[in-house]
Amino acid sequence: MDEAVIFLVPIGSDRYDLYTEAADEPVGAAGEPVGFWRRKALQLQERWREIVQAAHAARGDEPRGSFARARDWMVRHVAESIAEQRTLWSLRAVTAALFVHPADLADAAAAAMRTDLLARARRDHGVWLLVNLAGAAATAVLVLLPGPNIIGYYFLFRVVGHFLSWRGARRGLEHIAWRARPEPALAELAALSELPRDARHARVTEIGERLQLPHFADFFDRVAVGGR
Repeated sequence: MDEAVIFLVPIGSDRYDLYTEAADEPVGAAGEPVGFWRRKALQLQERWREIVQAAHAARGDEPRGSFARARDWMVRHVAESIAEQRTLWSLRAVTAALFVHPADLADAAAAAMRTDLLARARRDHGVWLLVNLAGAAATAVLVLLPGPNIIGYYFLFRVVGHFLSWRGARRGLEHIAWRARPEPALAELAALSELPRDARHARVTEIGERLQLPHFADFFDRVAVGGR
């Protein structure tokens, strides 16, 4: 895999998070044949987007049955978990990474923060992996009941998600060759993180565009301390 780009993002007073943004998957140039499995993966990816959009839109609908509410809650929660864990997942196939950190942090201090974040992620996801394995085992009996086993599916996703995150964090600590680059735009985010969301959104969007991260503002709104 090519070198990944991982950002150390200030999200509050002395608080940081790691962030990366995967490039949009190419569909293929005009006239270029797309393999069967690749085509199926793209179809599933598009179907998942539609399901997530429908689950979010359903929040304002008229009262619905308990099954529909549970299904939509699960879809929304899974989508949020994917967004939160995507950076760690991306590290599983990486051998080298460019580490972009705020310019007001020395390389050594930023590297220490990265190590701390990855070590915490490895520990926490390892614990939650075991917890959700127990949950998946406990709910396996529900497959005997009629209808889809929503609770079982939920725990299964959690098991897979925490396992992939644990693997990514471990690889980031033990196997990836890191090189550092300070970025002045990131230093500004520490102060912006304390502002209400509406007050900071335009500037955070500008910073995301400068860093060529089209989804950065959404990420920052989820994790920054101010205005939540």
